[in-house]
Amino acid sequence: MTLALASLGVCGLPAGAQQVQHLTITQPGGMPGLPVMTGISQVTNGVQLTWAGPSGYYLVQQKSNSLTAPWTALGQQTNLALTATITKLYSNAFFRVSGPAPKYAGYKLCLECHNNICRYVTNTAHATAFSSPDFKALGGQNNASCLPCHTVGYGLPTGFVSATATPQLANVQCENCHGPAANHAANENDPTVRPRVDIAATVCGGCHSASHTTFDTAPTYEEWSSSGHAVVVPDALQSMSSSTNSIRTCGVCHSGSARLAMIGGKNPAVTLTKDYNVPITCAVCHNPHQTNGSPDQLRNPVWSTNYFALTSADTATVAAFTNKYNANININLCAQCHNDRGAAWTDTSRAPHHSLQYNFLLGSVGQLLNGPSTFNPMPHAGLPSFTNYSISGTFYLTNQCASCHMQADSSDADNHSFAVTSDTVCFNCHVTPPELLEDYYLTPAISNSVTTLLTALNRWAAMQTNSLLTATNVVAWEYTNPGGLTWQTNSAGVVTSWSLSNPVTFTGPAAAGQSLLTTNFPNILKVRFNLYTVLNDGSFGVHNPPLARNLLSDAQIWMVQLLQ
Repeated sequence: MTLALASLGVCGLPAGAQQVQHLTITQPGGMPGLPVMTGISQVTNGVQLTWAGPSGYYLVQQKSNSLTAPWTALGQQTNLALTATITKLYSNAFFRVSGPAPKYAGYKLCLECHNNICRYVTNTAHATAFSSPDFKALGGQNNASCLPCHTVGYGLPTGFVSATATPQLANVQCENCHGPAANHAANENDPTVRPRVDIAATVCGGCHSASHTTFDTAPTYEEWSSSGHAVVVPDALQSMSSSTNSIRTCGVCHSGSARLAMIGGKNPAVTLTKDYNVPITCAVCHNPHQTNGSPDQLRNPVWSTNYFALTSADTATVAAFTNKYNANININLCAQCHNDRGAAWTDTSRAPHHSLQYNFLLGSVGQLLNGPSTFNPMPHAGLPSFTNYSISGTFYLTNQCASCHMQADSSDADNHSFAVTSDTVCFNCHVTPPELLEDYYLTPAISNSVTTLLTALNRWAAMQTNSLLTATNVVAWEYTNPGGLTWQTNSAGVVTSWSLSNPVTFTGPAAAGQSLLTTNFPNILKVRFNLYTVLNDGSFGVHNPPLARNLLSDAQIWMVQLLQ
């Protein structure tokens, strides 16, 4: 029997909004083998207590803050949910839970039933975490602070003791991530002792974290926690909470649980109605069970040139997504979500999605005077044809997105904040003053072009007389659901400042007005499409400067024609 203790007077992390409980705190070694209190939060007429630990039955106990007070059991040892709501409280109470003792078995016992998975795991870096020459040379095999993350269950009953006494528990194995499994192996049909399957980043963060490492101090978990991947976009979360269809359509990129379900051929709209609010965690991009030809166990490559867009038709059913995914398995991993979703200038409901970076990088989105931009990459796309672009004769962006967004940090590991925190990679190519000036002043140049276009669009709107385009709070040139641009103008109607802000206080023409634009003013549709394409790429043109300039300059030509 093992115990975890918490006090009502010192609250831990709240249980949070998730309805399916996930590991919420990092523990050295991954999934804890002993129960660990994870939160105490107030609820109506009581408190909600949560903990993490191996699968099995738990007993919750309570006592007052008196040193001599006895512990009182709250019910029987029948709790499987790892959470309890307590309504009968002592003042300043203490709580503890007791549960199953950890019983570790080692991966060879898992092989008997899970050979289809285990046979791949043995090829990963996890399988040599203890035995690798580097770890041995650094003295890790005899360092107690290293062993929880390089062996199974170190320091716990039935866990790793030494390479001689317990060789079967050396290296990172199944039980590091899923918890002790000997009870499951003894009775695989007992659902109460089945090891946990949890894609929470905290499982990986127990080891891949600066706070839990000695030699490798890469703050991978901390960096991820500060990134946009660590939260579900509020608009998408709201959409998924109000529609099961949105769990599939939005969740394929905004929900880690939904995406992994779709990849596995399951319909998240049916299976994840209480678990869609898991963000893009480590396991979504990294496959812990396979290498997939990558040293980092990435699910897919970081470089590609093929056109890719995940349209609404591709997410309409699990089968459609599976076919799309399997057919494009060699598409840049980032691109599988960061694409334009099939946006076209003829769209009238919404502006291009804030995810079109891959298409912008390759120049395959936007409308030019001579037709759609289908493939107009520049050196930032990292194509082999640009090898001689660098002054030194070597091009440095062959990893595309990761080249700039995952530059090695001080620990010489990839930065998982995905923020461009250094311009070091720029100086591999941009070493002459003219180039530096051009790129450093690209943002104000793009901003000035946006200001010019907004002024022209608003002047055109002021010229309109059709009631479909001039109704109260209607901006004649906008999408029905505005793309988010707001602006300030002077007395002459010239835009003096602008920003992207949602929600906005106006709307665009309804369906009938959009039909009018499509028939009589198609170039307005092209102008707004280019405008939002550049802005929603989010880089102010850095991903593809020539494309950004061309899309905005061609839009200005159309506006000149419209204002004549």
